[in-house]
Amino acid sequence: MTQFFNNIEPNVIDDEILQKAIEEKCPEDLGDIARKESINVKVVTEIQFSFKNILQIANLWPFENLTKLQLDNNVIEKIEGLESLVHLVWLDLSFNNIEVIEGLDTLVKLQDLSLYNNRISTIEHMDTLQELQIFSIGKNNLTFLEDVSVPWLCKYSLLQTLNLSGNPFCSEEHYRLFVVAHLPNLVYLDFKLVRNSTGKAAALKYQHLTKPLEQEEAQVLALQEVEDAKQKELEHQQAAFVEYLNGPFLFDSLHEEDGEATKLVSLPGVEELLQAYKEEFVSLCESLYNYGLEEYEKREAEVSKFYKRFHEILAVKQEESKRIISDFESRNERRLDELYQDGSGEIADSKRAQGKEEIQQLWHALMILEALVSNDLEELLQDFKRSIDVIASTFTENIQGMFSQCRDLENQHFEKVMEIVQAILKKISLFQLEEDFPDDLRTLFEDKITVVNIISVSHSIRLRKIDKRESDMLSNTYQWQKSVREKAFQTESDRNRACIEKIICLTNTLQKELDSTAVVLKPKE
Repeated sequence: MTQFFNNIEPNVIDDEILQKAIEEKCPEDLGDIARKESINVKVVTEIQFSFKNILQIANLWPFENLTKLQLDNNVIEKIEGLESLVHLVWLDLSFNNIEVIEGLDTLVKLQDLSLYNNRISTIEHMDTLQELQIFSIGKNNLTFLEDVSVPWLCKYSLLQTLNLSGNPFCSEEHYRLFVVAHLPNLVYLDFKLVRNSTGKAAALKYQHLTKPLEQEEAQVLALQEVEDAKQKELEHQQAAFVEYLNGPFLFDSLHEEDGEATKLVSLPGVEELLQAYKEEFVSLCESLYNYGLEEYEKREAEVSKFYKRFHEILAVKQEESKRIISDFESRNERRLDELYQDGSGEIADSKRAQGKEEIQQLWHALMILEALVSNDLEELLQDFKRSIDVIASTFTENIQGMFSQCRDLENQHFEKVMEIVQAILKKISLFQLEEDFPDDLRTLFEDKITVVNIISVSHSIRLRKIDKRESDMLSNTYQWQKSVREKAFQTESDRNRACIEKIICLTNTLQKELDSTAVVLKPKE
């Protein structure tokens, strides 16, 4: 391919090449439009740049909704400029001059990748391509069979089709068995079906190599399961607004980056005070945590109960609606058959008038039914709103009370520490300070105003952190209350609007069908 392009000047993907590619991809009529005016690139999902002598990939960032990109048969030397194409599913870079696999990290949705006939010597930098199902990297410079045994490639459970043919390592003895042993989920290798017998033979021959990898993968999966469980638990706690309250996390955060105040822990009696303060504070946080989880379950149950009743009301309404429409259709079918037979005349006109009247009655019956259902759902919504408001209000009051207790503990601790500090300052003023008093604290206590300020500022910071955590919980509670009410009312509003539109559409269609019988004349015999 390189020789073919030797006498042609290499290109970079510019506006002209882009425009031509869009025109070629569009249907003939849309292509004419594309030539006259600019097409919104966000609607382009597939584009082809084959045989364009492209050297550098560039200017593709606006095509953020591309799912298929063909860049085969060019002179591309580096994979670049694809970072924004996050929806790409199919990418063809075959028949180029690429030496290194790179620049694919963001293409996490990629399922089909072809790097066939390039100059690649190592399979690498593909860790994020977990959706890959088809991978062609034949006719490259792959020399080491170990490239296909790296853990991140072996874990591609979705990889079913792999083409490695034409690489130097393909001439090695047992090449096919080695690859199948390390990629047991393969269905096709080098365009050939991987038979069960091949898989069994491969697993037996290379079990001494694959067993450690399987064990390593099992360990990784076990660790991942632990992390997933932790993440799931954290998400559950966040939904309950109580994340990091089941332990000393909040207490520890109060004392972070509090260097000067930390020195005071070595004062006589302060460490014992701090430990007692921590135990009470953490116990209070645990109570808050457990209460939050209980209230979360209540909130979820209330929402679930509402939607269950909501759908029960709709189910009854739908059955009644079907009955009304079914009764009408049985009469309407007979009427239409008679009208198509009669064609015209006074009898036919009378039947059409009767049909029109019955369509109006159908519309009226369905609209009354919808009005009744809408009233029932409105009552349900108002009850739901009141229940949600009570739940949110009760929760808010109780957590405010608990955080008030947290502040009380902080204030009490502050006062007790200040008593100890004042006693030491008094000793200093009377020159009665013990000789073994720590030197760093002795320096700190040389200035009464400084030491009092340090303690007071630290106290204020801790109170603000408690206030911030309380504010976050209150804000989350309000947002939940607001969003769950809005969603419920919007759901009913959308349903009501859609139902009325369906009734109007149905009766209009029935009326048009009835009117059409007026122009159908019975043929003369």
